[in-house]
Amino acid sequence: MSNCLRIAVLFGGTSAERDVSIVSAAQIVRALRSRGHQVIAIDTAVGILDGHDEQALFDARVGQQPPMEGRGLGALAVDPARFFADPRLSDLDLAFLGMHGGAGEDGHLQALLDLQGIPYTGSGPLGSACAMDKDIAKRLMRLAGVPTADWLMAPVDAATVAATLGWPVVVKASKQGSTVGLSVVRSAEQLPAAIALAFAHDDEVLVERFVPGRELTVGILGDRALAVGEIVLHRGEIFDYEAKYQPGGVSEVFPAEVPVAVAAEVQALGRRVAQALKLRDYCRVDFRLDPQGSLWCLEANTLPGMTAMSLLPQSAAAEGLPFDQLCEAICAAALARSARPAGDPSTASRPAG
Repeated sequence: MSNCLRIAVLFGGTSAERDVSIVSAAQIVRALRSRGHQVIAIDTAVGILDGHDEQALFDARVGQQPPMEGRGLGALAVDPARFFADPRLSDLDLAFLGMHGGAGEDGHLQALLDLQGIPYTGSGPLGSACAMDKDIAKRLMRLAGVPTADWLMAPVDAATVAATLGWPVVVKASKQGSTVGLSVVRSAEQLPAAIALAFAHDDEVLVERFVPGRELTVGILGDRALAVGEIVLHRGEIFDYEAKYQPGGVSEVFPAEVPVAVAAEVQALGRRVAQALKLRDYCRVDFRLDPQGSLWCLEANTLPGMTAMSLLPQSAAAEGLPFDQLCEAICAAALARSARPAGDPSTASRPAG
């Protein structure tokens, strides 16, 4: 893809992952401009940004805790349809989605873009919604033969959790990313507070059997599984929000130091998850490798972090694909898909099983 394109990078929004989205978008914008494209930065909570506002926003850092309603997000809300009517966007070639969480990743924004007839990167409304809803995603994984830990949906009492899952368990918001509102619960006494915390971030809460072991991840680009990586925690037992976005929380090893057969299984299962959830263009799939050597899928991310040091770009870099070329490849996949006629079976552009 060598021609100069007019690309709108959409980011920010009002989800708990707003700060993370801004950091991703800053690097996406710079990478696309370095490739010669004309890029318009759009914070979907604010609108089209001028150069000064863009720079001020992109210079910000991710805080130790995710932003929450009542701490500024309530005031950041505009109708996304409004800025699509702006004449500056009349001849867009593509929208690059730098969104994370909320309406930017759950299919709502994707449906709006479909109605506007604007090509965009990543999965469509159905795939986005399926992956964002962890309960639905786990059901589809099970149907596809992908192992994932047993779970229950709240409200649920401690006696049922103990009998069905045992302790410890992971309590998390069903439709949030970046482990927002996530807790590891080791006893019945801790369960109510953990469920209340997760409900503060979502209207559905999932209680899942805790799987000890190593955390592995794989990027999927089109029908290609990229290098498998390992997240090595320096403190705690979970790859939580603080560990992800604050210095010193983890080390990320690409390629992961695992047997070839394990890496191949992660790649195969990652592709199967992408197919089962109807994902397309690119995604990231996360796993636990337990002490007995079994793999358990944690989740799929349809719009994973997109800084040069995020997990998907590291997975691509380990395969010889630098960040700017990864962004270019994602754009090319979206444009190729939008150019296919309706009814073409290749339009789905999702990995083969």
